[in-house]
Amino acid sequence: MAANVHQYEPICALATAPGVGAISVIRVSGLGAIAIVDKLFFGKNLLEVASHTAHFGTIRDGEQIIDEVLVTVFKSPKSFTKEDCVEIGCHGSDYIVRYILKLLVKNGCTVAKPGEFTQRAFLNGQFDLVQAEAVADLIAADSEAAHKIALGQMRGGFSKKLGVLREELIHFASMIELELDFGEEDVEFADRDDLRQLIYNLKRQLNPLIDSFEAGNAIKEGTPVAIIGPPNAGKSTLLNILLNEEKAIVTEIAGTTRDVIEDVLFIDGRKFRFIDTAGIRETTDIVESIGIKRSMTALEKAHIAIMLFDNEDDEKVLRDTFVEALEGKEVLWVRNKVDLVNPNPQPLPLRGDGGQNSIPISAKNNTGIEELKELIVEKAGKLKASDTTLTNLRHYESLVKTQEALDEVLIGLDNGITGDFLAQDIRLSLHHLGEITGSISSDDLLKNIFGKFCIGK
Repeated sequence: MAANVHQYEPICALATAPGVGAISVIRVSGLGAIAIVDKLFFGKNLLEVASHTAHFGTIRDGEQIIDEVLVTVFKSPKSFTKEDCVEIGCHGSDYIVRYILKLLVKNGCTVAKPGEFTQRAFLNGQFDLVQAEAVADLIAADSEAAHKIALGQMRGGFSKKLGVLREELIHFASMIELELDFGEEDVEFADRDDLRQLIYNLKRQLNPLIDSFEAGNAIKEGTPVAIIGPPNAGKSTLLNILLNEEKAIVTEIAGTTRDVIEDVLFIDGRKFRFIDTAGIRETTDIVESIGIKRSMTALEKAHIAIMLFDNEDDEKVLRDTFVEALEGKEVLWVRNKVDLVNPNPQPLPLRGDGGQNSIPISAKNNTGIEELKELIVEKAGKLKASDTTLTNLRHYESLVKTQEALDEVLIGLDNGITGDFLAQDIRLSLHHLGEITGSISSDDLLKNIFGKFCIGK
């Protein structure tokens, strides 16, 4: 066993999705994991086989054959957890899985808690906390963009960026700490002007990371698209045709939609959350008024706004009403019901900025919908993502706290405070950066993070 790798007590869990299937995989890891499985396995002696080898045989309870299985052995430290690890590939029967797990527990294993395998990998130095969380994000990724970010972070892209920033700060922190050791000598090892420039440089690099959270969160959770318009403009019809299902009630009665209706749609490998809102108009109906207020809230949270209307007067009302609310958002002005005035509209202009350049569609007749989808993807494409794009709220909050601590360092430099107070603010900056990667962590933090994983991971 390699140095600094701890073999915890053996755990076991189903690593594949529960339910009936062709194959299920049961994972066992920890001190004595190979010996425990070897007691149940009839085939080769697993204690004598090489690491990363697979062996066919049977799992037995005494003389009773439970299943024919394929057992794969991974010896420490060359496994996911860096512990001795065995994976049992059995037939995907709930009965078989339960029976094998019962035998493992009977012979010394405990059932793994959610995320415990990944937590052990982290504790044994397989990867840092950002990469561990990226494992969960990769499993949960349901779009091409989310998959790309999670894979990049799991491979260490974000961690390397933070590591460089932290090392630079550690250097100056150590210099200031050295000054404190020679307090009576009145010496200065850390040049204050160099420290100031370093802080400015760190802040310049942190700002894009912090600002990327909005785009990263939209990619991970789905880019929110609000459909805004007056009553009877066809918002619910448009939502239904986009989703290809009768999600929203459609009638000729104005004000049918009284609440926000939301659903997810994938377009070109990207996840969108489409939000159908109550028609915007003056009303004395209490319930409808609440729905309109929720529509305004939905628009505030949206990245893309589809402003839907079917005549020039309604377009003007929308522009006058939402002139401020639309600032900073990607907006598509869409004119619905064009089939009523022109049964054969010309191909769409790829703009949608209103007036003569409004996008003509007929939600009822499915005219122009594919072209509208193309424009929605184009608008969403302005939300750029990379390996260092923030998708995790915990990372975002820690980086914001890091920025605040760095601001305190600058204030201290401006006011000429002593090295011990500077060191305190720098330590705080390092603490918040370290929280992200796990170089500084608490049991409560780890419990909260890994408790959100699925069992068996």
